[in-house]
Amino acid sequence: MNKKYFIAILFIVAALIGWQLYVKISSSVKDPVRRSNFSVAVEVTPVRNATIREVGTFSGTLLPGSQFIVAPKIGGRLEKIFVDIGDEVKQDQLIAVLDDDEYIQQVDQAKAELDVARANREENRSALGLAEREFKRANTLREKKIVSEAELDAADAQYKAALAKQKVAEAQVAQKEAELKTAQVRLEYTRIRASWQNGGKPRVVGERFADEGSMLAANAPIVSIVDIGTLNAIIHVIARDYPRVKTGQDAFITTDAYPGRTFTGTIRRVAPVLKEAARQARVEVEIPNPDKLIKPGMFARVEIEFDQHDNVTVVPVNALVKNNGQRSIFLADKETMKVRLVQVKVGIVNGDMAEIVEPVVTGYVVTVGQHLLEDGAAITMQQKKEPL
Repeated sequence: MNKKYFIAILFIVAALIGWQLYVKISSSVKDPVRRSNFSVAVEVTPVRNATIREVGTFSGTLLPGSQFIVAPKIGGRLEKIFVDIGDEVKQDQLIAVLDDDEYIQQVDQAKAELDVARANREENRSALGLAEREFKRANTLREKKIVSEAELDAADAQYKAALAKQKVAEAQVAQKEAELKTAQVRLEYTRIRASWQNGGKPRVVGERFADEGSMLAANAPIVSIVDIGTLNAIIHVIARDYPRVKTGQDAFITTDAYPGRTFTGTIRRVAPVLKEAARQARVEVEIPNPDKLIKPGMFARVEIEFDQHDNVTVVPVNALVKNNGQRSIFLADKETMKVRLVQVKVGIVNGDMAEIVEPVVTGYVVTVGQHLLEDGAAITMQQKKEPL
């Protein structure tokens, strides 16, 4: 029995010793800086004043300023096409010609019918003049009691009939003239031209859909004409950014085709509604493209400046740490070689820089090694070299 008590006492003593060792080890692991005599090696950079911009970055697609399809108004065989992909096209330039034999024949027939109608009109005009003179003569003789009332009525009826025939002849001439114009218009439809409004600057052929010899129906596409002197970047903004996007704002566009080069545009249209499925609104950015470097269909990154603060205090973003749920920075003191933990209010964050709104901070901020620090910790300092 005594042996059992002895073993239990030894077990309790061993447990107490183990617990004390665990507490000491845990305390040293949780607080390595405070309980060690060594300083932490850190990298610092000076706090400075600069201009910082708040920029929204969006991705989108470039579309032509305008685009339309050239198509015939009538059907027929494509006899000749004068342009191909990439060719420059001017206002009212002839694009293609359809087989026009049938329409030439229709014009000739309409001209012949018009000539017949005009001849018939002249014939009826002569008959009308004769009937008019006969009616006037009969009327004069009737006043002198030379002819009877019946003869005067017959002359009057002949005159009115001739007058009616003349009106019919005039109407037939007008009808045949209209038919001739229709035939001439249809003949002109065989000559297909590119025409657009608002500016006479040349455009280019984007696509070609038909070849010579093809039988085309009315409104069948032949080529597409695009305006690449001005492009539109189409982007979509979420609800958070939507109130900050306004027409007239400047935008800066970059593409993978021209790395390092930025194109400037202007926001022209902002959709008044957000699409329910994505909660995004369409925004169109107009981009002048006088050199025609960027092309429709290219992927584009669009930056829109929402705000700009001049001469404000900025620090690298990697200097910011979380302390008790608050953003903070470690300021390094070169004289005491210690750090001071300062809670800060952050303003604009752009790229690798962040604006410090308050409090006012100066000196050097720790950018590397801050995860090993606490307020008042000793440090070994190395200043970060700024890029040239």
